[in-house]
Amino acid sequence: MKQKQTANECDAAPYRRLLRGLARAGCERGVAVVEFAVLVPVLLLIVFGIGDFGLAMNTYNNETQLANQGARLAVVNNNPGAPGSLQAYIKSQGDTADIRANATVGICFPDGQSTVGHPVQVTVSIVHTFLPFLSNVLPSHVASKTITGKAVMRLEQNATNYAASGCAS
Repeated sequence: MKQKQTANECDAAPYRRLLRGLARAGCERGVAVVEFAVLVPVLLLIVFGIGDFGLAMNTYNNETQLANQGARLAVVNNNPGAPGSLQAYIKSQGDTADIRANATVGICFPDGQSTVGHPVQVTVSIVHTFLPFLSNVLPSHVASKTITGKAVMRLEQNATNYAASGCAS
């Protein structure tokens, strides 16, 4: 038979429930899931950031290589892309579709002379957007940078097969 609770025991019942609730609050079930949910976006941002930085470095290396090849073609007065421009040929040799579509190629004569012994400068540049999915969040001066490869060589033949254009500083 069940005993009847006294008034003191009835008053203590809510406190016991509170103590049991506090004891359960000390239990750490589910904490790992919450910590995982908080850290995953940060870890993914770091991983994607490293990958995107590698892509930017690859773009820089490719542009520098293209500028060197273009300068070598310019110094020997060779335009393998004739009847098109040497700039279009250099651009078409890019390793990535982004470079082939969006790069800017410039050929300049820094001292203004296109005769033997004077320098020719070839620049290849493109605007690279870092982590494009964050472009609405990041300021524009942080989200994108112009990556430029540049080469300067001495002319070995007078420049007759191409024209200087698209000069960049």
